[in-house]
Amino acid sequence: MNWDDCGAYGHPAIRTPNIDRLAKEGLCFEHAYLTTNSCSPSRSSILTGKYPHNTGAEQLHWPLPENSKTFAGELKRSGYYTAAAGKWHLGDAVKGHFDRIYEASTAGFVLPSGKNGEPAKMVAAQPSGCEDWENAIDQRPRDKPFMLWLAALDPHREYTEGALDPPHTVDDVIVPPHLPDTADVREDLRLYYDEIGRLDTNVGKVVAKLKEQNADDNTMILFISDNGRPFPRDKTTLYDGGIRTPWIVRWPAKVKAGENTEALVSAVDIGATFLELAGVDVDSIANEGSSFADILTHPGRTHRDYAFAEDHWHDYEDHGRCVMTSQFKLIRNDYPDLASTPSADAGRGLSWQDMLRLNRDGKLSEQQKACFRSPRPKWELFDLARDPGELRNRIDDPAYASTRKLLTKALEDWTTRTGDYLPSRRTPDEFDRVTGEPDHSVRIRPRPSKKTMFGTNGKY
Repeated sequence: MNWDDCGAYGHPAIRTPNIDRLAKEGLCFEHAYLTTNSCSPSRSSILTGKYPHNTGAEQLHWPLPENSKTFAGELKRSGYYTAAAGKWHLGDAVKGHFDRIYEASTAGFVLPSGKNGEPAKMVAAQPSGCEDWENAIDQRPRDKPFMLWLAALDPHREYTEGALDPPHTVDDVIVPPHLPDTADVREDLRLYYDEIGRLDTNVGKVVAKLKEQNADDNTMILFISDNGRPFPRDKTTLYDGGIRTPWIVRWPAKVKAGENTEALVSAVDIGATFLELAGVDVDSIANEGSSFADILTHPGRTHRDYAFAEDHWHDYEDHGRCVMTSQFKLIRNDYPDLASTPSADAGRGLSWQDMLRLNRDGKLSEQQKACFRSPRPKWELFDLARDPGELRNRIDDPAYASTRKLLTKALEDWTTRTGDYLPSRRTPDEFDRVTGEPDHSVRIRPRPSKKTMFGTNGKY
């Protein structure tokens, strides 16, 4: 879900009354970033408090290694009841860190297939991934504090009719400038809006259930996404459409309602924050982030000077890094010879198929050709305040020379501090970059671990 694809962040048409209510009753973060642009690596990073390149699970569907420490495990050890409900895709090694797991069926969205030439459809038994959220709340022991990890499939592809009643209309759709404004793109976005609406309905059920149990006042809710909008030039990129997230904290007993904060936060900070709030030793896991607990009661304060994010293999090979402040972003593309091909699920979608046709016909704007460009720039610099769509690369603009120098140094320091590295070899693509169809000579499920593929959980 894109960071601004809800009413709380200014979208005028997507119907998200329950998410919006979280913001009205809590604290809304304006500058929140994930550590990567891909689902399972993002959640592995959140859970361990490490940057993706240090989790051993930085590529899509790599499981977390044995002996991984997580904030969930530390909370469980300290007396919390811990449960996860919905999307999982973190492997088996950390399942014991939760007292109970309600794992959603993901058979349909992992690689759907159409019959008799029909379009691919979501066939999972639990299409939203939220079906057990209420059960997870109901079935918790009442004599323990609790931490619930509630993970939706919505609004992941594939998209079908019927997610929301009444549905959004094509007139509700706002097409971002990096996508062409065509009937198919509008339809694709409309269906995406509907899945956000279905997610929103389940958010409302969670709050209602907590109120029913009289657990509402002293339960902290953190609402985030694990990567951005599953469309071309969004998910799997280091643009804001890939790594910026909605970030809302509702906690009536502690957090003042209806406030916003400009504090810059990163998903790597979540583990440290939860442990601090629970009175558990923050150093019990190898936190590479820092607690933002202070911001909850003092939203006018600052938290971090820089946030960092990573780009790794997701269906297709890629590698990159970026550093952000609340105003600027510097991106380093390590494989500039490769085009920024969208994820395979987006590749099979209406928008990308329309873009392939328009590109062949020479009808895409320069901004809309970004996913086709090869080679692409090694470095990109954006002024997020003046250019929120990240359409004007300022890397060679003399007016931004000092900003470029500052961010380059920050990225270099982070690289050294966290032990980041460039892989010694590339990972083969699992799908065709044009059609999105799988290459079964490469694609194996379940996907082998990093250690199986490269002989190590670290540098390779």
